[in-house]
Amino acid sequence: MRTEERSRFAADYLRIRRAEGRGSTDAAYYWELPYRDTTGRLTSQWEMRGKTYRFFERRILQQLERAANRPLDVLDLGAGTCWMSYRLALRGHRPVAVDLLSDAEDGLGAARHYLARPDVRFARAEAQFDELPFPASRFDAALFNASLHYSSNYSRTLTEAKRCLRPGGALIVLDSPVYMRREHGELMRRERHEQFLATYGTASDHIGSVEYLDLPTIADLSRELGIDWRIHKPWYGWAWHMRPWKARWRGARPPSRFWILEGKIVSP
Repeated sequence: MRTEERSRFAADYLRIRRAEGRGSTDAAYYWELPYRDTTGRLTSQWEMRGKTYRFFERRILQQLERAANRPLDVLDLGAGTCWMSYRLALRGHRPVAVDLLSDAEDGLGAARHYLARPDVRFARAEAQFDELPFPASRFDAALFNASLHYSSNYSRTLTEAKRCLRPGGALIVLDSPVYMRREHGELMRRERHEQFLATYGTASDHIGSVEYLDLPTIADLSRELGIDWRIHKPWYGWAWHMRPWKARWRGARPPSRFWILEGKIVSP
């Protein structure tokens, strides 16, 4: 990503995030994530994020811990406020939080609230997905926590993350929108750009993010990169579960799913 693109993306991203009510100056806000939004501005979204994390912790992370039988070295890619690195550090692991933004409320700068605690230690790196400043075979897992859809090229991004993994390492994708069909994702993408343009005066499309995953793309990435994907489907409640049926009844575009993708490397 060129410097100009990066600057425009960062300015738009932070302006929109501020308008949406994200971030806080209160350290307690960050300590509660992802389970509770103490500001009360995005309560339902963080409740969902909390359910995602609990599922990941119980069904995926614990298996990785048992297999390694030691602290894990984890890449937290698109770390944002670093809450995932914070939670991993509390479990005794060695995460590295990676993000483009160093913002004090919605970027790597927010890590100061966690690192002020004597029981929390993790590293940070300001970097792009496709140019990670780490040697090969350095990590046990690479997590894209609500972030992979910001990539402009999934093949390039996942290849770089794969390079950083040790043999048997895992690629985990959390909280990125997934569609059954590519055309439904494209409809969402257009709707989102139109909404942002009308609300914020920008389509926020400076870096050409893909913005969604779909089943054909996941299958293509599996064949191209030698990744065996397992799809996990957390339970978010009946209202969420019924969304596709309600959309079909109204004749609307099918909504996204927020499945968890767990990838195992099956070829170098």
